[in-house]
Amino acid sequence: MGLAGLAGVAATGVVVARSERKRRAYSPDEVRQRLHERVAEVATLSDDVGVAE
Repeated sequence: MGLAGLAGVAATGVVVARSERKRRAYSPDEVRQRLHERVAEVATLSDDVGVAE
């Protein structure tokens, strides 16, 4: 694991920190809305596939 591996680990840390910062910027109402959207999307996908609930 040389310099390329070390650079990859550092880049991954930057991406994780950036997404964490973005996630924490949501208001509680925005989080609730996004969760409802995800649940609706999964329900639609499961209906399309024919998965029994």
